[in-house]
Amino acid sequence: MSSSNPDITGVILVGGQSRRMGTDKAFLDLDGRPLIERALEVCREVCGTVLLVGNRPERFGAYALPMVADIYPGSSLGGLYTGLSHAITPAIFAIPCDIPFPNAAIMQYLISRRDDYDAVVPITAHGAEPLFAVYAKACLEPMRQMLETGNVRINDLYSHVRTRYVEKAELNALDPSGTSFLNLNTPDDYERARGK
Repeated sequence: MSSSNPDITGVILVGGQSRRMGTDKAFLDLDGRPLIERALEVCREVCGTVLLVGNRPERFGAYALPMVADIYPGSSLGGLYTGLSHAITPAIFAIPCDIPFPNAAIMQYLISRRDDYDAVVPITAHGAEPLFAVYAKACLEPMRQMLETGNVRINDLYSHVRTRYVEKAELNALDPSGTSFLNLNTPDDYERARGK
């Protein structure tokens, strides 16, 4: 099946330590499928290519996808920078491996709003969602400068690039269940997702 956005690379972030969960979140089973496969499915539907960012190639070899190690290990901003650096497309869609209900319609909507912007970031009741967002190559240099100075707060990036925030009201119709931005950090989170 051809992607609807050949100029976008789906970057799945698989480098987290999963400390609070106690097990590798990418392989948590939900309805008979590991979380990584849910992220991969929507990326293949929406994006032209898919790239994994993390430092454990032995865990993900079965997926036969390119995997790159973090250039600046230890932070989500470093993961974004690594994925954007290695992407051959002008922009990426970043997605974490621990999102149980990734929504292709929301991904498409965010991508469709990127014309003249370097970052397109959804806003939910919990604030900005920087790890389910669009980033263009113009973000690389500001990201690098932040990482070099030890600032890994992704939200600080947005004042240095042309950022389009997509408010919750814009997304409500695409997310009727309100679950599209859940991510699983703890065993309690996992149990709640299994109950949905």
